Amino acid sequence: MRIVVALGGNALLRRGQELSAQNQRENIRIAASVLSPLAEDNDLVVTHGNGPQVGLLALQEAAYTDVEEYPLDVLVGETMGMIGYMIEQEMGNLLPVEKPLSTILTMVEVDPKDPAFADPTKFIGPVYSESEARENAQQKGWAIKPDGDKWRRVVPSPAPKRIFQVRPIRWLLDHGSVVIAAGGGGIPPKYSEDGKLEGVECVIDKDHCSSMLAQEINADVFVVATEAEAVFLDWNTPKQRGIRSASPDALDQFEFPAGSMGPKVQSAQDFARATGAKAVICALADIPAALRGEKGTTIDPNAKSISFHD
Repeated sequence: MRIVVALGGNALLRRGQELSAQNQRENIRIAASVLSPLAEDNDLVVTHGNGPQVGLLALQEAAYTDVEEYPLDVLVGETMGMIGYMIEQEMGNLLPVEKPLSTILTMVEVDPKDPAFADPTKFIGPVYSESEARENAQQKGWAIKPDGDKWRRVVPSPAPKRIFQVRPIRWLLDHGSVVIAAGGGGIPPKYSEDGKLEGVECVIDKDHCSSMLAQEINADVFVVATEAEAVFLDWNTPKQRGIRSASPDALDQFEFPAGSMGPKVQSAQDFARATGAKAVICALADIPAALRGEKGTTIDPNAKSISFHD
């Protein structure tokens, strides 16, 4: 079976934890203990988030003023290599030595005409006072928005258009490698008017990109690993119910938060509709049970009705 697992941010850093290398490594070690058994008997692709890591690099860049700050696409590439290295090492400590692991720096094309560029919404980097933020916006051409009582830089979050490294990813899978790819939604370039690739200051949604990748490599199942045990209706109320199984069409009647579960549900629906295969949303530790339909939420094109966990 060919499986794509999109790791949520909690797989790298727990809420409120210090963004230290040791904390990230310890969390990745936990993720590796879940993922490694899957890799022994299946083709496995692992994708991951990188928001806190990019934020830290942006802070470090801002603190060193002797050179111009590196563009966002370069920072995404840096985090992809760092996180991929840690995943490779921790999974390599658990898998047989002959099992290869590969991290692919993955470029994902975006369309400069995507409507997202007209309304940047993705917060990145440190917080500022309003005056500091406006000064940065004027000097550096940033878009800024309030975030609580502070201000932050915002960048567009366009849809992924094409994943450039699909062929080498397929080749590596066909030759038995675990592949870590499309970290943080991928490195976002676009084609300029003269046909040359150039980096873009934007962030692609990790789950949407992971769904596209799963479709293009003909995955048998797409897993979105997150903090929640399942997709819930009436979340955080006395009436909350965890969905066990539903068709992608059945989920259209519900609205899920745009900043959290919404993109995960949408990406799972997209995969199920495009492939006719199942997608799963579950907690990291529950992946084996969720693949058996015992935990999490399964988005199944063949589901006749919505079922709920007891």
